[in-house]
Amino acid sequence: MSPRAAVLTPQSENFPRWYQDVVTKAELADNGPVRGTMVIRPTGYAIWEQMQTEVDARIKATGAKNAYFPLFIPESYMHREAEHVEGFSPELAVVTHGGGKQLEEPVVVRPTSETVIGEFMAKWTQSYRDLPLLLNQWANVVRWELRPRIFLRTSEFLWQEGHTAHATEADARAYARRILHEVYEDFLINVLAAPVILGCKSKQERFAGATNTFTLESMMADGKALQMGTSHELGQNFARVFDIGYLSAAGCQELAWTTSWAVSSRLIGALIMMHGDDNGLRLPPKLAPTQALVMVVKDTESGEVTAAANKLREALAGAGVRVELDDRVDTPFGRRAVDAELKGVPVRLELGPRDLAEGNVVLVRRLVGDKTPITLDGAVAATVNALEDGQQALFDQALRSREQRTADVDTLAEVPEAVAVGWARTSWDLVRGDGEARLAGQGITVRCLTRSDDSVPDSEDEPNLLAYLARAY
Repeated sequence: MSPRAAVLTPQSENFPRWYQDVVTKAELADNGPVRGTMVIRPTGYAIWEQMQTEVDARIKATGAKNAYFPLFIPESYMHREAEHVEGFSPELAVVTHGGGKQLEEPVVVRPTSETVIGEFMAKWTQSYRDLPLLLNQWANVVRWELRPRIFLRTSEFLWQEGHTAHATEADARAYARRILHEVYEDFLINVLAAPVILGCKSKQERFAGATNTFTLESMMADGKALQMGTSHELGQNFARVFDIGYLSAAGCQELAWTTSWAVSSRLIGALIMMHGDDNGLRLPPKLAPTQALVMVVKDTESGEVTAAANKLREALAGAGVRVELDDRVDTPFGRRAVDAELKGVPVRLELGPRDLAEGNVVLVRRLVGDKTPITLDGAVAATVNALEDGQQALFDQALRSREQRTADVDTLAEVPEAVAVGWARTSWDLVRGDGEARLAGQGITVRCLTRSDDSVPDSEDEPNLLAYLARAY
């Protein structure tokens, strides 16, 4: 067994332990002092920042603007939408004392912000000219988890949550779909290199208070599903209880139609479980905070290797590559290489005295682990090509794995065997009602519903839909 392979528990031996090993040894996060909380370390937070940058740009391109709303929500707000409070009640963290005194009204630490944002949407919306109102916030939320796992389910996590109000149901639905495709699908496929199945949720699996939930589902390396993001039509449910109304062009008082949508720091967990291997993370180049690492193997007394490495770093940066220089020759090279491997740096460029004398540098691709001597003059072009190839290869690997592990089944009895290794796909008519409940009792859920051409239906009531079934995180 190679030294680097011994660093992590193999996936095939114990997948949950492998996942925790990666989180810890790649220095992504630690458990916080309160059960269920996490401390995101600089390496993990740099990945989150890159995700924020990519998603935020796409959100703004749809016309939404960022704002910020309070962490504390009056408890009475939560109770104004009955289905909403029922759905979140087991997860709520409630503050009853502040400043050494019992509060006149308890406040909820936000699990999501539909209620408080609805209150202000009502205040800011008077006329049809004020619509659509398109808001987004980057924030933390709290949902008290009984079985926490870093990044996947923690009592406090980071996310963006969008909230919009529209004059018509059609406009609200179109915008919810626009977020689904132009923001989430585009980011997940083209940056995270994550194949996703898009569909709508069954009524049983919808967001609390929504009239329709659109979802993006991905398969992890162990065959389980992970919900990557959701976009919800809220109908007029929240508009009715928070009086989000407007005066129409015809002079009539109308209720608005609202949406909400979100992705969270659980995407870091998805990144680990979808692309990681027994050597650690494998970061998609478009997402990687450091796309290329120039490494000085050792230097001469004159320091010419470090000087050449720094020149290469500058050339790569000039070509738009996110690059860093590792010239820590006082630290064993093998240890530094293993660390870069663990953290998933897509490309390493290793340079020592012999390489420099030959006018070469060794290019190492994280995805396949090969080492290729290339000329220093051709290093920038070779690196750019390796990054492009690596991005596509990661997506292709994940897609191939999902397709190989998705089984078409004709009876409910076949579902448990299929989901033991991946997903089951079948007719929604076979599952709806009692079938969904029976499978849920076995820990198997309907991940999403699609049309036969893989397009996203408007609701579960459309005919001839397909259901994707899986065990899920």
